Amino acid sequence: MADIARIIEVVEPEAKALGFHLVRVRYFKGGEIGDEEHTLQIMAERPETGQLVIEDCAALSHRISDRIDALEEAGDVLIEEAYRLEVSSPGIDRPLTRPKDFAAWIGHEARIELSELIDNRKRYRGDLIGFDAVTQTISIEDDGTVFDVPFALVANAKLILTDKLIAASRPLDTSGADEILEEQED
Repeated sequence: MADIARIIEVVEPEAKALGFHLVRVRYFKGGEIGDEEHTLQIMAERPETGQLVIEDCAALSHRISDRIDALEEAGDVLIEEAYRLEVSSPGIDRPLTRPKDFAAWIGHEARIELSELIDNRKRYRGDLIGFDAVTQTISIEDDGTVFDVPFALVANAKLILTDKLIAASRPLDTSGADEILEEQED
């Protein structure tokens, strides 16, 4: 299995060099039944917009590929098996992976899954109502009850697409959308 910490160590400077913040790095097998291929998924964002446009994704993909290739040529193989590289924006219903994500999206609905049980419970869905930076604790209101969950136990978390989230999100950059070229068949 790939060493995610080492991959982040290699990928993060490439994202920063382009002015992007790394949101998430995942390495997984398949996605569809029978799909045996591995995927290295990189999510990043421009700090001023919270998104990446297609050109940003392409630029980051090329930088990461070139860096990984250079390391492999020097004998430092990050990933042994064949894999596909997927670079994307986190999207509107973005994953919450960093403490600052939870703090930034207070007041919005989220789904949180923990890596272990707390009071016989691993899953929460409700409004984020607070984040304590000192104790690294997330407060989420689920069915009228407030739960405090430690950030360190979050296995997976993401925002839920709601009208409130859509209204609060920055508009997508649509520059160039009217210049899309259609390929003509010969």
